[in-house]
Amino acid sequence: MTAATLRHWRWVHKWSSLVCTLFLLVLCLSGLPLIFEDELEDLLSPLPRAAVTAADQDLNLDAALAQGLEKHAEMVPMSLTWPAGTEHLLYLWTAPRPQATPDGFRLTVIDLRNGAVLAEPPIRHRPTDVIRTLHAELFAGLPGSLLLCAMGLLFLAAVVSGLVLYAPFMRRMAFGTIRREAARRTQWLDIHNLVGIVILVWTVVVGATGVANTLAQPLFRLWQVDQLGAMIRPWAGKPIPDRVVSVDAAVAAAQKALPAARPESVAYPYSRFGSPHHYIVWMRGDAPLTSRLETPVLVDAVSGDVTEVRSLPWYLRALEISRPLHFGDYGGMPLKIIWALLDLATIAVLGSGLYLWLAKGTPARRSGAQPAGARVNPAE
Repeated sequence: MTAATLRHWRWVHKWSSLVCTLFLLVLCLSGLPLIFEDELEDLLSPLPRAAVTAADQDLNLDAALAQGLEKHAEMVPMSLTWPAGTEHLLYLWTAPRPQATPDGFRLTVIDLRNGAVLAEPPIRHRPTDVIRTLHAELFAGLPGSLLLCAMGLLFLAAVVSGLVLYAPFMRRMAFGTIRREAARRTQWLDIHNLVGIVILVWTVVVGATGVANTLAQPLFRLWQVDQLGAMIRPWAGKPIPDRVVSVDAAVAAAQKALPAARPESVAYPYSRFGSPHHYIVWMRGDAPLTSRLETPVLVDAVSGDVTEVRSLPWYLRALEISRPLHFGDYGGMPLKIIWALLDLATIAVLGSGLYLWLAKGTPARRSGAQPAGARVNPAE
């Protein structure tokens, strides 16, 4: 590699790192608790779990909902959710009127085996919701997400340029060498390079999936306008029907259309997040891989027939796969601990890189007094 080429790569590494470092530190610090989000929520805001009883068979969905709604017959059902990692539980979201905004929603937790209402917790921002908003958009909505997308791309540029510069830097030294006899800054440089190269693959994976996750909101809106809009266009402008089939019939129809999947959530025709003439049943696979992939099934609210089953486009499929890779939540607690340790290592790389830049103009360096062995890194 020529000296001119090295200078170009050094410039890319220096400025891409400097511009994104503070943003990456915020993301790493906020991402650390999100790795353990489920555990934190169980600790800080525990929701009830279905009690252990002799009955292990769920009621008909309509029967369970009828009992769950008995005290609130005036409320209109908006959606259902089967919470992941639980058995016999159903979350029912209701509102005072059709097409209501989420501000007026009420949450009811129902035991599907007997229809008992286990809780009606107030809907509020959870502590992890605040952290996730910071992590995803810096409390700035879509502009914040797009800014973080740009910072993620700069981070990937910094990682790649650092890898290119690492080879000539280590040409005359054994892997993992830390020159302890050299100046403090040189030792920090060796540690920075060693930790950075060790966690290289992880940083690329998390950085790339993080960039994908910042685009979740605009990509989902694109799908709603483009494909979902095309799916429900024949019913556009028509009022919500007075009588609709039961939600149990809608879920059964979706299950028949996708027998290898299970329902994850249902949007009622009364909800503003779906179609006024359809139940939208979101189905999720049973296998470890397909359990991360969702497929919407449109069920005609009047006839109960499936009108369309359309897989999500490739860009949303890629996004669904990237989410568990980003937070390491597909391998249980051991993988989460590994992800947390790698996150801390990334914070160390970012912090040491910032220190190396700030300490670059020390008097010893300006005077040219450099200890023996303190060879200048091409990445500086």
